[in-house]
Order: sequence, then C-alpha cells, then structure tokens
Amino acid sequence: MWDPTTYLRYGDERSRPFHDLVARVPAQRPRAVADLGCGPGTLTATLTERWPQARVNGIDSSPEMIARAGALDTPVTFAVGDVRSWRPEPDVDVVVCNAVLQWVPDHQELLTRWAAALPAGAWLAFQVPGNFAAPSHRALREVAGGDRWRDSIAPLLREAPVDDPVDYAALLVDAGCAVDAWETTYVHLLPAADGADHPVLAWMEGTALRPVRATLDAAGWTDFRNELGVRLAQAYPVRQGQVYFPFRRIFVVARTGARAEENL
Repeated sequence: MWDPTTYLRYGDERSRPFHDLVARVPAQRPRAVADLGCGPGTLTATLTERWPQARVNGIDSSPEMIARAGALDTPVTFAVGDVRSWRPEPDVDVVVCNAVLQWVPDHQELLTRWAAALPAGAWLAFQVPGNFAAPSHRALREVAGGDRWRDSIAPLLREAPVDDPVDYAALLVDAGCAVDAWETTYVHLLPAADGADHPVLAWMEGTALRPVRATLDAAGWTDFRNELGVRLAQAYPVRQGQVYFPFRRIFVVARTGARAEENL
C-alpha cells in the first residue's frame, strides 16, 4: 500500500527530477500524453500547463494514490492500472514514466515494447533512481540481511534494479529511437529536528521501505526502522541542523522512429 501523505513529505525534492525530465521533451503539440505511475497526480496536473491542448491521462497501480489524484482540480483523467499491461492508444505522442520502472522487474522489455507501439515521432521520457549503491540502500540491505530479517525481508530488496544511462541508451537506439540519456546527483538538504526521526529514514519510508512496512507486523516494523535509523544516522550525520543527502537519478528521453544519429 502506498501512503500519499508519506510520499509527499519531501514533495519539492521529489518533484525536481520530474520537471527536469519533462523540460527535455521538446514536443510542441502532442495529441495525448500519458503519465505512467502518476502517484498522487500533483505532477501529472502540471502537464496540462505544458501541453494545454493535449488529452492527459495518468495511471497508477495504487488505489490510494489514484483516490488522492482524483480529488485534484485538474482536467487530467486518472485511473488505476498496471504499467506492465499498458498499451498506448494511437494518438499518444508523449509518455512520461517518473520514478516507477525501478519497481518493475525486466522493465527493459516494456521500454522496447512501448517504443515499438508508439507512433513515429513520439516521445518516451523516463527517470529512475540510481542510488542503490548509496549508503542508505547499503544500510537497508545490511539490516535486512540480519538473522531476524533474512528470510522475510532480504528477498524483497534487489541490489541493482535499474541500468546505467549507457545501457538504456543502447537499448532504445536498438529499438530505432534517437536518445538523450544522462544522470544527475542532487544534494538534498533535509532539515533534522531535535527528537524527530532521522530525515533519511523519513525519506525512505515514502518509497524504499514501503515493501518492508507491508511485510512486518507493528512490533517488527518498529524494531527494523530503529535499527536502520541508527545506521543512517552514522552514514548521514547532522550538520548545521540538516542532513546532506546525495541522490543520483538516471534520465532518458527517446524519440521513436528517429535515426540514431539525430541529436535531441
């Protein structure tokens, strides 16, 4: 279960990669735009400002997220759906997939299928976190690998669920696209209040810790997050009343049916 309130706890920091991704999509007048894995819909709604003439649809597998999105005052159409079974309608000219594919095993096949199904000249833009080797995720895997959690939690965590930008670029060039791929490391300055949870722990509760929380009972969850919190406090010390939290992101914008040698 996704908790929209927890996810939006660091809304400004989480939204920046979305805006940086969409800024690199030069589509002028797309007929239809799809946001796959739209979450609570707040970012999807901004697509109607970027492309006011387009029909914008958002899908997400979480009924809780779609319920939150449906309460927004926006012309976007939201629906519960699974990105793995999504098929573009013939007039979909832009697909945005923000911080979703890391949850989908073998999503490379999806990208190839989408590139083939979209009309020529359409745009496929996605962003995934590239921080799985960061201290935060190493600490998560270390705690999950302990005697108490090894059987129940460790199998839920994948060490490398995403590719590097070069691999994504090569995949989509092979699919007949022109590709722009890059990575950015954001340094988020997270306030650390006295007596509050460590801010990186609070950040991870909105995403990476979701399957852990769904698996454990209340007592187990309390023990797990306490153990992880100790490790995170060591890896990310509080300085000047805040924590400096580097976060690597991987971006790809591809144009379908274009020559690989074209520059985007």
